[in-house]
Amino acid sequence: MNDPDVKLLVAIAFGILVVGSLWYFRDDLLPAADEPVTVQIEAPVEEPAAPSGPAHPVAVEEPAESAERNLVPLPSLNDSDSYFLLALVDIFGAGLESVLVNEGLIDKIVVTVDNLPRKHVAEKIRPVNRLKGDFTVDAAESEDQFYMSADSYARYDALVELISTADLDAVADTYRRFYPLFQESYVGLGYPNAYFNDRAVEVIDHLLLTPTPDQPILLVRPHVLYEYADPELAALSSGQKLLLRMGTEHAEKMKVVLRGLRARIAT
Repeated sequence: MNDPDVKLLVAIAFGILVVGSLWYFRDDLLPAADEPVTVQIEAPVEEPAAPSGPAHPVAVEEPAESAERNLVPLPSLNDSDSYFLLALVDIFGAGLESVLVNEGLIDKIVVTVDNLPRKHVAEKIRPVNRLKGDFTVDAAESEDQFYMSADSYARYDALVELISTADLDAVADTYRRFYPLFQESYVGLGYPNAYFNDRAVEVIDHLLLTPTPDQPILLVRPHVLYEYADPELAALSSGQKLLLRMGTEHAEKMKVVLRGLRARIAT
């Protein structure tokens, strides 16, 4: 039976046998001619309509629209790193240049924002370089438990200071200016019918829901990495855990920035 020709002949013979049997027993299988057949036609299932446009549209600033600034046409996404980094340094100061990566910046911002509500964000896709200093813990009452040390929060001092003191109007203007590249990157990430700004607003709302736990935060270390002892904290997303690692004071400053940015990019 390994011969494909034999298998084909067997299949044809089986098909003829089935059709012949149905024809022979047609009177038993089919209703009589004077018995009306009621056909139940199910209503078609309506598929949800595709979104006709973004929930939070971005008014992109064109080069000709600004009388105060000489805006040049946007570069391509692949050539945008130096242009975008220069625009950010104008807003946040030269200190930001050492914090951010200098390759694939917009792509890494887009993929990081998209992943913040998820459990993990790979370090290689982050737009921010590794911060100086180590994550430290303090001993707790139990040998297998620890407290998140307040000394770890100092690692975020410079970054939080840059962000929290920035001109949010200028940030929003720059975001709108480069938004076509953000959208292009988001489509390339695998969302051809979605809009990055909608996702950004959604992620901001998610981060604003980050709880403010009692201090100090209790940790356990079942393996190599430290984990939150509280199951509710352990279940938080990577973005929410990042705010926790900054400490309550830094997290509240970041939430103020997020609310201000949301007010400028959401409709």
